[in-house]
Amino acid sequence: MPRLRLATFNLESLDDGPGVEPPLSTRISVLRPLLVRLDADVLCLQEVNAQSDDKRKPRRLAALDSVLAGTGYTEFHRAWSETSSRGPADIHNLVTLSRWPIVEQRQIFHELVPPPQYRMVTATPKPDVASPVTWDRPFLYTCIAMPTGPHLHVLNLHLRAPLAALVPGQKLAPFVWKSVAGWAEGFYLAAMKRSGQALEARLFVDSLFDRDPDAMIAVAGDLNAESRETPLRAVYGDPEDTGNDALSDRALALVENDIPKDRRFTVLHRGNRVMLDHVLVSRTLKARHRRAEIVNEELMDEYFAFVDGVHPAGSFHAPVIAEFDLPNG
Repeated sequence: MPRLRLATFNLESLDDGPGVEPPLSTRISVLRPLLVRLDADVLCLQEVNAQSDDKRKPRRLAALDSVLAGTGYTEFHRAWSETSSRGPADIHNLVTLSRWPIVEQRQIFHELVPPPQYRMVTATPKPDVASPVTWDRPFLYTCIAMPTGPHLHVLNLHLRAPLAALVPGQKLAPFVWKSVAGWAEGFYLAAMKRSGQALEARLFVDSLFDRDPDAMIAVAGDLNAESRETPLRAVYGDPEDTGNDALSDRALALVENDIPKDRRFTVLHRGNRVMLDHVLVSRTLKARHRRAEIVNEELMDEYFAFVDGVHPAGSFHAPVIAEFDLPNG
């Protein structure tokens, strides 16, 4: 029976150029074998930086090209997020690779949810009017023509990290706050960004269900939240939360729930195992789910690495893999 292996992986600011630490050659030695091991048919990547030798020309995903060189992924179809004028952004692009043709691609950025208006209360100087709170980046949608059966809809998502957002006049240094109140407001703003974009992803998922109640949908990426936190709950839409069993067909399932609890983590933070990277699927796809895996056996603790000034050759995030059976013929 034909299969689909879908994976998501945050590459941790993949970059190249003078001063990049560790150098790309070192990262390739770790990342390339890991990507080959994933053996993915559809691969959702986050934090792919772009490079340019000439500021007058669009940036290119040159570092990613170097990592993928010599692998089967070089022949895959590719979609990526972009800025309005210079191609990919300098940092933290989304890239989706597919063995099969990508028949539609879009990046969604405040198309369904307008930026919330908010007036800061601890900023210096204190603003007189509210300002828009925008997401950090878009999410990337691709529609993939599968070799058998209906098309696959994939949302590649990277939500805002739970780090306090900037509040003017409330910082003494990049990671040092002037007051607890200022930090708390920045933390609130970060949560607003993360939850707001999760809502936009859910609205887009619902639009796919409106067109086809049996749509094969996968939402994959670094959601920077665990399963019972607000962003995840907004995306998967559990009937337990909506209180309406008639909406159960629109709920998404977390494939990680099929992995033993002691293996269910994608990041180590201060000795704690946390699950921040996820693959969520519609019931049609869940019915074909075969197995899931998290490649987390060699993770480095991100907190202690930061304290020690250590940059990973691989990533602080572990890839998540989900495998499905596809229809015959």
